[in-house]
Amino acid sequence: MSDHSTTPRPSGEGTFQGNLFTPASSILELRHISCAYETGRPAVQEISFAAREGEILCLLGPSGCGKTTILRAIAGFEPVRSGQIFLSGQLVSSPDVMTPTENRRVGMVFQEYALFPHLRVQDNIAFGLHHLARNERASRVQEMLRLTGLEGFERRYPHELSGGQQQRVALARALVQNPVVLLLDEPFSNLDPDMAGRMRQELHDLLRRTKTTTILVTHDHDEAFAMADRIAVLNQGRLEQFDTPEMMYHMPATPFVADFVGQADFIPGTVSQGMVHTELGEFPDTIGCKDGTVVVVMIRPDDIHLVPTEGARSRVLSRQFHGSENLYTVSLPSGQIVHSSQGSTSVYQAGTAVELRVLATHTVLFRQGQSTG
Repeated sequence: MSDHSTTPRPSGEGTFQGNLFTPASSILELRHISCAYETGRPAVQEISFAAREGEILCLLGPSGCGKTTILRAIAGFEPVRSGQIFLSGQLVSSPDVMTPTENRRVGMVFQEYALFPHLRVQDNIAFGLHHLARNERASRVQEMLRLTGLEGFERRYPHELSGGQQQRVALARALVQNPVVLLLDEPFSNLDPDMAGRMRQELHDLLRRTKTTTILVTHDHDEAFAMADRIAVLNQGRLEQFDTPEMMYHMPATPFVADFVGQADFIPGTVSQGMVHTELGEFPDTIGCKDGTVVVVMIRPDDIHLVPTEGARSRVLSRQFHGSENLYTVSLPSGQIVHSSQGSTSVYQAGTAVELRVLATHTVLFRQGQSTG
């Protein structure tokens, strides 16, 4: 039933120390920071990660997990209860230090863009450059208009622009200050899907050209995968994993990460003589469990191939058409539900008897009891 190619778990399960950097090699570093709401309830706890120059990092997680709190702490809007934040090697936040936002050289683009409605595009961008000579200010604004594709729009007001154009103005206003770090809070949430996709690509290209170190907040794993060099997945105020998008998807450190960054099924199994025995076949024990240990095998839908077979005991329950693929919900003989993604030309009706062939390149083992929530 199975063709196994199981990838081992990384050493240091659930940790991210190998991805941290010292202040000498990082533009931004958070060391064990914790923040609390006004009620005293913890908002984020013991968060540590670092960003290299020109790197795009994404804070990914569900609503209320602490993403925006971390962004606000980096910007200087939110105090830290414990831990330290460094920018360019300088301590800017700790329980005893709170460098003002205007002295941190961070640029921030808010979810609502926060443009000044009474100012034209060029004046919105120039806001905050009053310390420069007029010629220098005009030159900087013109460069931002060119970089963001807003040439010809400089004399328009925000209400005369599309959502995508308003976002470009907000980006230009942040970048014109030459920030050490650019902070983006759900920047695509107010755009329709097509516009959001185009703006993601435009923004990614712009950040690469300007080599701007960026921290982006989102709840959308596809957006994180498309934009980020590395991702910090947060859950209930804690950091679950800090890694590259590829490692996050193929080698999730926890069941929560596995489930949050993509469709995942969790199949129970029992270890015996170095193998995990499951309803979908046998898998190598990659985490070194004793015989009789109950574990959970995580499998992605693209690793399960369906073969219509008369007399097979598994059944197709439903099909969802996703354009380039069909996502099938399948019931195993035990009643366990799994999912399989097939090419859009492979169409099986509900009730079809199928065999399941597992190409387990994404298979990861977790000990029983680790939570997906």
